[in-house]
Amino acid sequence: MTIEDIQKSTEFQTLIAECTAYDYKESLEEKKPKSWLKSVSAFANTMGGSLFFGVDNDGNVKGLDDIQHVTETISMKIRDYMDPLPDVEMIPLEQEGMHVLQLKVKEGLYTPYYYVGDGQRVAFVRNGDESLPATAEQMVRLVLKGTNRTYDSLRTDKRVEDYSFAILANTFKERVQQDWDKKYLLSFGLITDDGYLTNAGALFADDCWLSQSRLYCTRWYGLEKSDAINDAEYKGNILLLLREAMNFVKSNTKKGWEKLPDGRKNKPEYAERAVLEAMVNHFIHRDYTVMGGEVHLDIYDDRIAVTSPGGMYSGQQVQDVPLEDISSLRRNPVLADVMAQLDYMEKRGSGLKRICNETKALEAYKDDRRPVFKSSPSQFMTIIYSVDYKDAGQVAGQDTGNVTKQSLSWDQVGTKLGLSRDQVEKLLLSAIQATSAAEIRQVMNMTNATKFKRNYIDPLLELRILAMTQPDSPKSPTQKYYLTELGKQLIKK
Repeated sequence: MTIEDIQKSTEFQTLIAECTAYDYKESLEEKKPKSWLKSVSAFANTMGGSLFFGVDNDGNVKGLDDIQHVTETISMKIRDYMDPLPDVEMIPLEQEGMHVLQLKVKEGLYTPYYYVGDGQRVAFVRNGDESLPATAEQMVRLVLKGTNRTYDSLRTDKRVEDYSFAILANTFKERVQQDWDKKYLLSFGLITDDGYLTNAGALFADDCWLSQSRLYCTRWYGLEKSDAINDAEYKGNILLLLREAMNFVKSNTKKGWEKLPDGRKNKPEYAERAVLEAMVNHFIHRDYTVMGGEVHLDIYDDRIAVTSPGGMYSGQQVQDVPLEDISSLRRNPVLADVMAQLDYMEKRGSGLKRICNETKALEAYKDDRRPVFKSSPSQFMTIIYSVDYKDAGQVAGQDTGNVTKQSLSWDQVGTKLGLSRDQVEKLLLSAIQATSAAEIRQVMNMTNATKFKRNYIDPLLELRILAMTQPDSPKSPTQKYYLTELGKQLIKK
């Protein structure tokens, strides 16, 4: 029996749908509580999640012999080894006489939640499908979250009378068509009641001193980071950085044109509003607690890539969530509110969809030019493709080897996947028709679903050799994969 058998029940479907993340445990390791309590800590410190006891790592239901004993032991271990106590719920499930226990961990309000034992006091966070000790920077964020504060709202030791806000005032007048009033500094959350700047106020001050408020811009020759054609570095006021970013894009990209009977028609390779939306998102939602971090704007022949420190505030990975389901949680709510007041962004969290829609509205747009969003626990990346670039088979992303249709070979794909030529051929042939990951994995005689997707399916998606039948819902249980034209050409070779 597999987990899919239990999932057929309405009860289980409801429960699994509530899980932000989950882990499987074949049994309860009573003498090694850290082995599963680290997941409890990680779930409580992020968006919540569930552990399913009685299910092995491959999703096969093994069942529990004494579910009552397991339930009581879990409660005891949490009381003994967790500080503070997380909010948990234990839900027994039964199918055909086999018992599974769901330990549901809710997102905590009083982070960080520590595992305390073996002479250790460690807070864990989720990194993909793993629970890892929080870094020093992640600990700062957890403490802020637990005290219901954000970095941008923290008070500095700088007095408001020592700083000017001419850039903010002029931008406000230009975009809102109203005169600036100094009282907005307080109402916008840029200063405290006793006249000290907040970190948000520092970012909007003309002479912003925060060293992490920086922008690195580079126009690269070709399709990868090799020789730089042009580069620039800026630091200081966040509105100044935004302005310089847009100027750099305009100076280092081209606008095509089409000759018409009565003149010329501009055919830009990028939608200006899409680029602006991307830059605003990265300046507003980046993690300013990363002291050595900055926003990077990289322009290649075929794409613009914007990278900033800090993954999604929710702890999820953007590539695993359909755009319409991405929550509007904001790491820096004060910054976001000010930018909304300046009409640079909307409050309802539709920025990523707008980047896609603005790009799609371009006349030369094709589906393989769709913007791509990637995130990890440490960074967020937005890639906007040029609709004017001729080689539509170019690989998406900087970490895939930049293989083109002309140069893609069996050896390159085999090296990427760590497989022999025969294994690569077998894998690709199994996906000539739309096929589920489980069916492909069965053909390859591999058992671990998580490792198979991470090591084989995901790299082939990045290389544009495979594509998803439901690209907007990458985690859909009915997701299937099929060979692209690039993949079919590889087989023909």
